[in-house]
Amino acid sequence: MKETSPGPTDTVGERIETDALGSRRIDNSHYYGIQTVRAHENFAISGKTIADIPGFIESIIQIKQAAALANLAAGGLSKEVAASIVEAGDYWLDNFEASQFCVDIYHGGGGTAANMNVNEVIANRANEVLSGRKGYDHVHPNTDVNMAQSTNDVIPSAMKIAVHRLLSQLEPAVSGLVDALAAKEVEFASVIKLSRTCFQDALPITLGQQISGYRHSFQRALRDLEIAKAKCLHLPLGATAVGTEFGALPGYKAAVYIELSRITQLALEPDENLFDALQNADQWISISGALKSLALSMAKMCNDLRLMSSGPRAGFSEITLPAVQPGSSIMPGKINPVIPEMAIQVYFRVLGNDATVTRACEGELDLNVWESIILNAVTESIVLLNRAIPLLVSKCIAGIAANEATCRAAAEGSLALSTAIAAVFDYPKAGSVARFAAERGLPVKDAAVQMVLLSPGEAEELFEVSLFADPLRYQTVIQKYRRLAQQGALGG
Repeated sequence: MKETSPGPTDTVGERIETDALGSRRIDNSHYYGIQTVRAHENFAISGKTIADIPGFIESIIQIKQAAALANLAAGGLSKEVAASIVEAGDYWLDNFEASQFCVDIYHGGGGTAANMNVNEVIANRANEVLSGRKGYDHVHPNTDVNMAQSTNDVIPSAMKIAVHRLLSQLEPAVSGLVDALAAKEVEFASVIKLSRTCFQDALPITLGQQISGYRHSFQRALRDLEIAKAKCLHLPLGATAVGTEFGALPGYKAAVYIELSRITQLALEPDENLFDALQNADQWISISGALKSLALSMAKMCNDLRLMSSGPRAGFSEITLPAVQPGSSIMPGKINPVIPEMAIQVYFRVLGNDATVTRACEGELDLNVWESIILNAVTESIVLLNRAIPLLVSKCIAGIAANEATCRAAAEGSLALSTAIAAVFDYPKAGSVARFAAERGLPVKDAAVQMVLLSPGEAEELFEVSLFADPLRYQTVIQKYRRLAQQGALGG
């Protein structure tokens, strides 16, 4: 913990603060000031404040500290004022009080209320450090704490830093899911089951092969998260209000990136075009899109798990999921796939958040003012995924059991096995075998024997279901039988 001055000393009574709209009495227990009071009165609708967004306030405070040090280096702030801002920031980082950051996440003005909330809290604490009381005798929230900044560059920069950190927390959860699926892939490598396309019986595969498809999709999601994180390292900080850097002293922008990178331990850089950075929010669409893609892969897999575990007596019953709670208030013994169902609902929410982000990124003219709702939507998606995925791993994936006999029986009964006849003879002959088997309720291999296409021994070898899931073995056997068919040496 950093060393800071003692805690609050000025908490009794009231003070008067003034802004462009007039004056208000502020309870001295509050470090926030008049603009925050107005925002609290104007926007208190959701019950969720900027303090509820993980890492957001921390990121704004760190920007204020970096700006103070950059303005000190550029000659805009005295050493005393810059030091008091940094010390006030350290105090709030170490003694975070959500009640002091009370602006509702749904607020207008492009984030001005959020920026001013932090400016006021830091300024009043800095003045308390310098003089023992609140009020802006030494440090002003706009003149000093917000020097060389605008809400327009501070808020999107803080958003990116906060989201980068949240994405970094999400990555281990996704990696854990990949590892859990990889373990099941090995465990079920020899479990033959029926694949299904269009909800109809298709060729045999192994359960491990099916799970490998899930695993690989999440590996791809990890790569997408890395790309999203990289986007968060390019900030509009230094643009000030509209991209012209108006109000910043020479040397400020270079210094603020050096200081902020040091404070955050992130390799931060200015956006290539600051006008683009303020006008356009399309990067958030790709970041949200990566989350949507991850959630969709999770939901697709969970829907498959629900189908494969359905029954257990009148459904697929290929796998058994861990029983984590009773499934019915009226039917004893019923167990529901509640963990996959929870995860699917998270996908629904992430999908809705992505739609919100898409609309909010439309913007207009020289600033996107919908950043509050973008931040709320993106961070909610990350938090939900980060909470849901480990539960999915520990309470579902890790405990999946294969019903091997059921899987094999379904694979051996599939009419799609007639594909082997097509590979050895031709497609029309395979169709005849499939029809013969369907009309008489026979396995395909028995139909091929009765039609005198194959001997019983040949049928056993050609229709061994594990063969269909092993490309190298399959190719060898098919080439062998194709040569025999050409020689007229089959079925004898």
